[in-house]
Amino acid sequence: MASADGPDATDTDAAGPNAAGTEPGASPRPALRIDAERNPAREMFAARGLDVPIEEIARHAGVGVAPLYRRFPTRADLIAGAFEAKMAAYADAVTQALADPDPWAGFCGYIERVCAMQADDRGFANVLCMTFPTDKQFEAERDRAYDNFLELVCRAKAAGGLRDDFTAEDLPILLMANAGVVAGTADAAPGAWRRFAAYMIQAFSARSAAPLPPPPTHTAMHRALHHIYRAGTRDQRCGG
Repeated sequence: MASADGPDATDTDAAGPNAAGTEPGASPRPALRIDAERNPAREMFAARGLDVPIEEIARHAGVGVAPLYRRFPTRADLIAGAFEAKMAAYADAVTQALADPDPWAGFCGYIERVCAMQADDRGFANVLCMTFPTDKQFEAERDRAYDNFLELVCRAKAAGGLRDDFTAEDLPILLMANAGVVAGTADAAPGAWRRFAAYMIQAFSARSAAPLPPPPTHTAMHRALHHIYRAGTRDQRCGG
């Protein structure tokens, strides 16, 4: 049995004789496509969360633990690879929100869609609160989403729909809170996230903008924001 830190030493290395399961002199079977390992991982992460044992993922994919580790050396690599397409869809959601002629409607639709994406996928609910610095494609999609989200916020404020004191740091608060709602109600009340999202959208509306407590320090919230977007030190003020 392999640990989560490395391949099972009993798995046969592909370079050894008959490692591909062929008779001597026969042509080796084609290498498994990356999707053959990534897709089963995504299915299991979506259904059970990110703590699924690597051995179970390998079994579900029909491969040994060692080949899985050769493709994805760490659990973080496997998680990022499994959710690359979902992160691209997440970034596309912001692009589609920007295309709405009503900026406030676009903002509300985006919040609803992202909360729904978390509810539909237990793994992705937590992936949005993680970073994967070694997966450049994953982080590039995160950056694309962040840049477009800043524009969406500015447009919604300019249109008078979004409260003026909404900041980009409020998004990770929403996503972390919704991830908790999804995890806590998945079995008993799987639709509870909808009510929570509706509450939050009403709270974000300029029409119900009662004064808020002061925001957390920039340093503290910048760390939280970094779990959602690699924001660097870019200015988050509209027109800044």
